Amino acid sequence: MYWSQLVVTRFREKSAASHSITWRHPLSVSRVEIEGATAYAVSGTPADCASLGISKALFPAVPDLVISGINMGSNCGYFIVYSGTVAGAREAFFYGVPSISVSYDWVRGKSSIHDFKLGATACLPIINAIMTELKNKTYPQRCFLNVDLPTAISSHKGYRVTKQGKSIIRMGWKQVISGTQGGKMLSTMTMEIDTPATTEMDADSLASEEQLLFKREVLSSQFEAEDSQDTDFQSLQEGYITITPIGALSNAEMDCQAYFKDWLPRAVECTSSSAL
Repeated sequence: MYWSQLVVTRFREKSAASHSITWRHPLSVSRVEIEGATAYAVSGTPADCASLGISKALFPAVPDLVISGINMGSNCGYFIVYSGTVAGAREAFFYGVPSISVSYDWVRGKSSIHDFKLGATACLPIINAIMTELKNKTYPQRCFLNVDLPTAISSHKGYRVTKQGKSIIRMGWKQVISGTQGGKMLSTMTMEIDTPATTEMDADSLASEEQLLFKREVLSSQFEAEDSQDTDFQSLQEGYITITPIGALSNAEMDCQAYFKDWLPRAVECTSSSAL
């Protein structure tokens, strides 16, 4: 199957940008060389890249499918909310364009750049199947897919449809005296201490009496006990390529809805009575 490849990528690292967008100033766009594709680098966020790519302002037509990734680091559980990679797919979904986000569970010392090529190859059956469904007009329009690739991608156990779990990486803050102290936080939520840190502020920035500097640090990886094997993080750790259908709404669980339906009349009545 042949696809016309249109690429919109970021100028620099934008991990954990979530669904932030550029609003107050124009984006800078430059043509870049990627073999077999028409490609541009954009100064904005992942959501900006997806939005511009499907807008017809940069390319003459809307793509059939948006693929956001492959990200260096998995995006499971609650971390989906922080993910710029997932936001790129979500932005396309907002505008009715089928989309998937793809992330690789990079582990320092085990993973290599070659694994991204293996990961892309492993995604081809999914992409081909989606394209066929789109051609037949049978692909669902009420969700997009978040795909996570296991560390041992060359020996993965297969593909599994999963649901978003509750795994989360606990983060804290540490006061530092310079912008380069403590190393660079990678997209995998680990700290790279062998290379100088780069920040959006001047790398020579120093703390002063007027300015305090704080950097994020990983406190612990806390993964809530899952009572089902079909959650994204659990299945990824078992070696599966996880396929998680997700939407854009943030409705609370049904027990919360029921609680507050009962609670609101009492709360309003109590407030009204006390005001008298």
